[in-house]
Amino acid sequence: MGSSLTTLDRFDVHALARAMSHSIGPEGLNFGLTPAQWDILGSYLQPFTVQPGQVLIEQGQTDRMLFLVESGTLSVHLEDEKSRIRLAMVGAGSVVGECGFFSHLPRSATVQAAGPCVLWRLSPVRFSELSNRQPAIALQMVMALASVLARRLKDRPRRIAAT
Repeated sequence: MGSSLTTLDRFDVHALARAMSHSIGPEGLNFGLTPAQWDILGSYLQPFTVQPGQVLIEQGQTDRMLFLVESGTLSVHLEDEKSRIRLAMVGAGSVVGECGFFSHLPRSATVQAAGPCVLWRLSPVRFSELSNRQPAIALQMVMALASVLARRLKDRPRRIAAT
């Protein structure tokens, strides 16, 4: 990631849950968790803010961080020696970083904040802990992430936007 990220001192995972429950369309991500399950999941996530222009994911990098979007908009784009091509805009209630998170492959695109955003990140280590301690929550999360990934891959023009 390019610029430094600002970690929030106080956070409310239920704001993320609301964003997800209000998100519709192919980018919508609904874990189907109860408020108590969201409290548990929130203890595995790290909330932070980014400012416009900050890069979350760099094309070609091999990190495996997953980002859940509570508010704001992220731009997903490809870069080559000559230009930058915008592939998608991802908003509140969705996710970026799902391909790298699951595949261990280099990132297929760059993701940058289009405006101020509140995000929640999940590392592979914290997900492993969640899976061991709360397998039902981890399974619901994986099924929701797989659903978003499948919808992105099925949509030909946006297929490459899966990060």
